[in-house]
Amino acid sequence: MASNFLFFGILIAICSVVLASDPSPLQDFCVADPNGPVLVNGHACKDPKLVEANDFFLSGLHFPGNTSNPVGSRVTPANVVQIPGLNTLGISLVRIDYAPWGINPPHTHPRATEILTVIEGTLEVGFVTSNPELRLITKKLEKGDVFVFPVGLVHFQRNVGYSNAVAIAALSSQNPGVITIANSVFGSNPAIPNDLLAKSFQVDIKIIDWIQSKF
Repeated sequence: MASNFLFFGILIAICSVVLASDPSPLQDFCVADPNGPVLVNGHACKDPKLVEANDFFLSGLHFPGNTSNPVGSRVTPANVVQIPGLNTLGISLVRIDYAPWGINPPHTHPRATEILTVIEGTLEVGFVTSNPELRLITKKLEKGDVFVFPVGLVHFQRNVGYSNAVAIAALSSQNPGVITIANSVFGSNPAIPNDLLAKSFQVDIKIIDWIQSKF
């Protein structure tokens, strides 16, 4: 009897792991059809007979992004929106440009792990583990270095050099999503009540009003 329970316990564990992962494609490709009439988790498939090379192609990633903004960085995506052929394949790419001392502010990707490679410059990167430990894991990266940000964890990058920096990052989803912490907390629509934020951050409500005015 005990062996039966062990067998079913292992079976349930294996099934849970399988169900928790993205499904594998059941055909060669499923090019996204953004105008498809069917609502699915992702995108409906374009008629395979109408698929062409440009559905799997994107040019221009060698051009620097415009970093003239308050954070001094620009993320240029290459996901299913830009490359319809990525639909169902579970992968995407971004180019990140950083002005001197520019940052990619703390954010999360709810649907993807990220692996980042420094192409030019020097970056300080890090992520924070979940409650209750909230441990900061950080490292200084040089050209050619690689760093991984686990799925869902808050992470950031900062250019710590006096020249521009560039990184390329791959993500384990066709549509990884991004939640920028400051924008989400202080720039939501409608706004999170300022008294709730004041109590959460243990500051005067006027400080919250001032921060929210920035977003």
